[in-house]
Amino acid sequence: MNIKKLNIALLLAAGVLGQSCTEDFLDVPSQEIIEAEDSNEVFEPEALVNGVYGMFTDWNYGFAYLGITEILSDNADKGSAPTDPGTDKDILDALTYTPTTASFQSTWEHWYKSIGRATQSIEYTENYGLPDETLKKRLIAEARFIRALNYFFLVRGWGDVPIQEIDLLERKPTSEVYAYIEADLQFAIDNLPLKSAYPAKDLGRATKGAAQGLLSKVYLYQKKWQEAVGMAQAVLNSGEYSLEPDYATIWRASTENGRESLFEFQGRGAELAHGIQQYSQTQGARGESGWGWGFNTPTQNLVDAFDAEGDEIRKDATIIFRGETLYDGRVISQAVENPRYNEKAYSSANAGAGDTDKNIRYLRLGEIYLILAEAANETGNSNLALENLNIVRDRVDLPAVTTTDQSQLRQLIWKERRLELAFEHDRWFDLVRTGQAKSAMEANSKRFQDRNNLFPIPDAQLVQTPEMTQNPGW
Repeated sequence: MNIKKLNIALLLAAGVLGQSCTEDFLDVPSQEIIEAEDSNEVFEPEALVNGVYGMFTDWNYGFAYLGITEILSDNADKGSAPTDPGTDKDILDALTYTPTTASFQSTWEHWYKSIGRATQSIEYTENYGLPDETLKKRLIAEARFIRALNYFFLVRGWGDVPIQEIDLLERKPTSEVYAYIEADLQFAIDNLPLKSAYPAKDLGRATKGAAQGLLSKVYLYQKKWQEAVGMAQAVLNSGEYSLEPDYATIWRASTENGRESLFEFQGRGAELAHGIQQYSQTQGARGESGWGWGFNTPTQNLVDAFDAEGDEIRKDATIIFRGETLYDGRVISQAVENPRYNEKAYSSANAGAGDTDKNIRYLRLGEIYLILAEAANETGNSNLALENLNIVRDRVDLPAVTTTDQSQLRQLIWKERRLELAFEHDRWFDLVRTGQAKSAMEANSKRFQDRNNLFPIPDAQLVQTPEMTQNPGW
């Protein structure tokens, strides 16, 4: 094997040493190079790729992520105590945030650092000299999948953004960013194994199906309807996935990386294993008999949406109500601070432990059916749309939709996405991409302005790089 020396800056960028790599949000490598030979350590490429996965366990996914995906939307209120702003969750909830709002800065920085680590691991793996070409391409494909996912977060939130590997200052047009994402995902599709081909020890790594599923979603957001149909069908036709029979079990430990899962952020939570930092704790019931901070609480608006549809199964699986007894026997006191909590964040074994053992289900088969339904309807294929929409509805004992009117069916599919995917961190992006944000926010007593269609570029970034432009209205 051609052993390559790895400098400390690269270790930092890959997350191996577990330290912050730099204060520069976009220029990930350190400016100070110290040869790793000084420490007499050599790192295998897999260790660097594992470090990229490790970014999903960061504190940002336990708090800031909640704010900019759900608390902004009509799904969630800030929660917690009225006197606790949650750093900035109060102003996110009220849509009164500014370019100095901390959650935007921390997620912007985190996603660019994740991208930098992915790129460093790709370059290192390419040059390491692995004799197994299949393994080499697989590791590169895993990193390119994760890089694509992080760019997908960025482009949906901020629109035009720098492509770090090309230019640190120039905000590339959204179309170019999406093309870059598509190229990474196509490489991943071509070089990743099927989920069933991984040994048990590698369960949870990116797979061919995960890349196909994410690409179908990327196509959906660009309104590339026929491409979204084809890629979603590729996932369904692979035979690798099937729906969990009981919707309520999808977020329990027994189904982690299970039959419905395409990709999850892995949370171990045991001693010596760093779980997703405080994801369950920040959203856990607050107060007497509680175990958490009580943030990101379901709105009455969401409860009403479930009730209007007669959707008791998904409502009860999504929302913890004050005074209820959970599936594992835990009793929620009538004295807890908030009337409702996010059940999809609940961990039976870990409850409010700092390092949760809860996997975040990022992409699952239920969503793929709905991507196919929406895209098929937009191509005029109402029969295909209805078939896939009703598969999702049948699981939760709801009557089949029968209308073939494209406009009516579009609204019904959008509604289904909300009820099926509530608190799975896509609601805000769905509202913006479908043009529903203004009406939805007004229905939830929030004032939505045109500038809210894009997040503000963080002020700290603009101070650091004043040549970079700000989004309109900010």
